[in-house]
Amino acid sequence: EDDDDETYHYQNEDGVAASSPSDEKIVTCRGNLIVPVGEAKALRHLLDDLEDHFGHQRDDPNVRFNLNELRHVQNDSLCGDLSFDYLIDDEVCSLDYIGIDVCIDLTPKRIIHTDNDYGGNAFEDYGKSWAYVYVPELTMDKIKSYVKAGTGWDASDEGTVYDANRNLVAIETQMQQGPRPEPSFWEASNPSKVGENVQFSRIGSVQHVGSQPSQQGTHRGVAFFTVSLEASGSSQDRMASLTFTLISVRTWECTNLIAPIIHSPRK
Repeated sequence: EDDDDETYHYQNEDGVAASSPSDEKIVTCRGNLIVPVGEAKALRHLLDDLEDHFGHQRDDPNVRFNLNELRHVQNDSLCGDLSFDYLIDDEVCSLDYIGIDVCIDLTPKRIIHTDNDYGGNAFEDYGKSWAYVYVPELTMDKIKSYVKAGTGWDASDEGTVYDANRNLVAIETQMQQGPRPEPSFWEASNPSKVGENVQFSRIGSVQHVGSQPSQQGTHRGVAFFTVSLEASGSSQDRMASLTFTLISVRTWECTNLIAPIIHSPRK
């Protein structure tokens, strides 16, 4: 049966056709990985058109958060993945991703034990398995309100660092490492066209870009995440922590307006 009208052609962000369902996790609207048309429409809407993402002075995203089935994990905790329903042209399209205006910090981190300790030991896994992304406090509050409305759970501050001086929240985003698909890093071909029909080019994975000294700064852009929720199995207050896993980021330029975190207060 001919079902061409039910599908759209995609490839993964490494530029090759995906060969397994796991490869469908990172896609772009070009190529030949076949996915349901509703998902293709949502991917184009979110990743290409940069619509319905959370950000400062943006309209509230037209998206509903859903909590997939909770499962028991170690230490009697409960864990579940979130999915997201986007209303696009009066059609509900589901995705595993949300987009957020962020600044991603690719500055290497060192452990500083005292005020005079400027050397310190480097966090070897920073920029490889995790990194900080900075969002305004109001943006984080908005995301939490969507979590509450869609799942009934209150999101805690675990996994974040609040900077009261700048009203910013630093999220400790997780990143996959090879051989699993690493998050992709896209750069605007003309940063002056922010807000217009700007074009982006993929220049490598976040890990690859962050290893280059010329790129070790704070980059402003839109990042895309999967989100999971974890709570104590005995939790009576419906309080849960969120884990953000970076999938891809579109960036315009490095910014000097946000000072990077020098060290991790929690690790």
